[in-house]
Amino acid sequence: MSQFEILTNYIPLLQCNDIGEWVIDKENDGTAEHPIQMPYVNYSETVRRFIEDVYTFAEQHQEMGLTRYSEILKENGIEGGTNDMENVDTSHLNAQCVLALIMGVVRAERFCDGVILNFFKSGAIFKWLERLDRLESPNEI
Repeated sequence: MSQFEILTNYIPLLQCNDIGEWVIDKENDGTAEHPIQMPYVNYSETVRRFIEDVYTFAEQHQEMGLTRYSEILKENGIEGGTNDMENVDTSHLNAQCVLALIMGVVRAERFCDGVILNFFKSGAIFKWLERLDRLESPNEI
């Protein structure tokens, strides 16, 4: 079993499954009796399990220091803005930095609904998982 398998196993699962969708309240009118629910993203079961496994991996691999994900990104020249993160060239990144990108997105969701959905739709998370997978393969230099 590879070190990153808990995460890279999601590559095929997430490519053929629904990621999630925005839920927008169109039934209530905003009165006291019928307050409008704030929009939120309803993630698929697969994505919810992926998020849990990101935290599980970080817990089981303390040596990666993923609680310092923003510092790791800065050390690698990624300032942490979502644009920087989304468009980063992964070809030279080590596993710790790729994992810090994933953790950064998962953590950002706590402050801004839909971040994970956007990173899945842009293909960034798949790109990062594929980089982890390549780092594990025996012929990777």
